Amino acid sequence: MYLARVTGALVSTSKHASLNGAKLLIVARLDEHCQPTGTAQVAVDFVGAGNGETVIVTTGSSARMSASKAHSVIDAAVVGIIDSLDVNGQ
Repeated sequence: MYLARVTGALVSTSKHASLNGAKLLIVARLDEHCQPTGTAQVAVDFVGAGNGETVIVTTGSSARMSASKAHSVIDAAVVGIIDSLDVNGQ
């Protein structure tokens, strides 16, 4: 799992059946100081995150297990919204 910031959302009318009804977000991975570290990624949102929010993203088989549908093609999933972050007592 890693921290990310939601930078946008996307709509895809043609997609794998396991993604039907799924909200897709664009997320940017963050370091421990909440600074972006790399390229953006598309993640399925399971928690109702919004643009600009800091979220927890899981990948791989953990992301697929977040889906209610068997045989999902999900590789990244937003599984939590960060309310507060305390790094080294700051």
